[in-house]
Amino acid sequence: MCKAVVESGDNKMAEGVNDGITYLMIFPYLLVGILLYSLYRYNKKLQK
Repeated sequence: MCKAVVESGDNKMAEGVNDGITYLMIFPYLLVGILLYSLYRYNKKLQK
């Protein structure tokens, strides 16, 4: 579907698809970052 939208020449639709993909890619990175930060704080708290 993504390839068909880009090949059709509809720039607004292609930009929307790209924005959606970017939006979906952000969440896994945020979740991993939050998890690592939580582990860091937990380990730091244990060392005290």
